[in-house]
Amino acid sequence: MIQNLTYNYTEAIQAIKQAIGQSRYRAASWANRERLSLYFGIGESISKNSREGITEQIKYNHKMKNIILFLSMFLLASCTKPIKITVENALDFDRNGEIVEVATAGLPVDLASKTYVLKDAQGQEVGYQLLSDKQTLIFPAHVPANASATYTLTEGKPAPVEKRTNARLVPERFDDWAFENDMAAYRMYGAKLEKQPNQHPSNGVDIWMKYKDTPVMDDIYAARDSKSYHEDNGLGGFDCYDVGYTLGAGGIDPYVDGKIWTGDGFNQYSIAESGALRSVFTLEYDTLLVNGNNYIETYTVTVDAGSPLLKAVVTFQGLEQPMQLAAGIYMHGDSVNTLFDAENKLITFTKNAVTNKGVPQKQTFISVYLPTAHGLPFVLDKQFVLASDYKVGDEFTYYFGGTWSGWKFTTEQEWQSALEQFVQAKQNPLKVTSF
Repeated sequence: MIQNLTYNYTEAIQAIKQAIGQSRYRAASWANRERLSLYFGIGESISKNSREGITEQIKYNHKMKNIILFLSMFLLASCTKPIKITVENALDFDRNGEIVEVATAGLPVDLASKTYVLKDAQGQEVGYQLLSDKQTLIFPAHVPANASATYTLTEGKPAPVEKRTNARLVPERFDDWAFENDMAAYRMYGAKLEKQPNQHPSNGVDIWMKYKDTPVMDDIYAARDSKSYHEDNGLGGFDCYDVGYTLGAGGIDPYVDGKIWTGDGFNQYSIAESGALRSVFTLEYDTLLVNGNNYIETYTVTVDAGSPLLKAVVTFQGLEQPMQLAAGIYMHGDSVNTLFDAENKLITFTKNAVTNKGVPQKQTFISVYLPTAHGLPFVLDKQFVLASDYKVGDEFTYYFGGTWSGWKFTTEQEWQSALEQFVQAKQNPLKVTSF
């Protein structure tokens, strides 16, 4: 457009010069008339081209403003400011791999339709999981003792995250409920198992030993017809624990009139989260009798990667009556030791792990953390338990879990030290800020 304007002005000037020359030639006879005609023509030409030039220039300036505005908006959108996430540790030991939550409401991110990359202070990518609410991001933080760590979230395509938790119904095995993280694997029993000969499953917890970070239960179940999961067949884990009609490896039940009132298999289930770093599920039991009164049990478990114990929230609904809850561990087989950490309200049971064929497989450590426990632990019907007061209808939180000495914690002392830090961490959560 600038070139066209320049060209129009040049033509106009040339026309004016020609008009002046012609006027001089005819000046002698047409002096007055031609002079007036010349001046009029010059004025008209200049006026016309000036108006057109100004108009075109205004149009050009308007277009340029629009282009500049568009480019500015594009550059602003493509250079979104990174989100800084700071995680603070107030304890005197390192917090490695602890799952933290980041609430993104109010932050300039769109997790529902865009993807982002999370990196630590060294520029290394950190895997994360977006929870089902599309507003909460979780990731494993590594924070030194009495220090903080900074992470950066920017728009981009993240690398796949290795799956380290799982929870699912196993219809191919009478509705078992299988769940696991990178520490151990577990299962609970469905009501369908009760219909099988010589089976009377409880609402207790079964524990499987494992020696892989990634889930192993699907492979073990898939091979069960040719390879017993009560033996180590090189699939990453095996089952060498018997639950019977007990609490099993960390279950919980009403404790009333000196009796633990154990329930049967679950009737319904739901899954709230199913991801690489966290799985959350709920089991519902519609028949649990306490002194002839029926209660409905709702049992929700959070399975976090890297956590030695799993969080459980239980509710019993029914007739209000004085009640305690007993959480504990069934002690069967070749028992080695029981421990009680009064300060941290922890109990641990250690047993020799032996397969069904009698093959020794190191040791199993199983523990329960009952934050509201009172009094000393006790043994009832071969169950090592802690008790706590409970109000019917309220939510009640506790923690359970275990591991195998052939995996991450090779001795009972290593396991106990990890649990002590776990309790302190629950009492002093990592502080997360984002901006």
